[in-house]
Amino acid sequence: MKALVSRFLKDESGATAIEYGLIASLIAVAIITAAGALGNQISDTFVNITNALKPKAAAAT
Repeated sequence: MKALVSRFLKDESGATAIEYGLIASLIAVAIITAAGALGNQISDTFVNITNALKPKAAAAT
């Protein structure tokens, strides 16, 4: 029984898969965060361009 427990504690085959999963999830969170920030900046840029292209008469009314 002691040998079985010792062998189980030394087995690290599942640890690598868990580490890769954690790394992949951290990368995904970073990409989602960056895409959200970039999306907001692009949206603001298009709003500014749209406002700049509107005729001045339409903006005054």
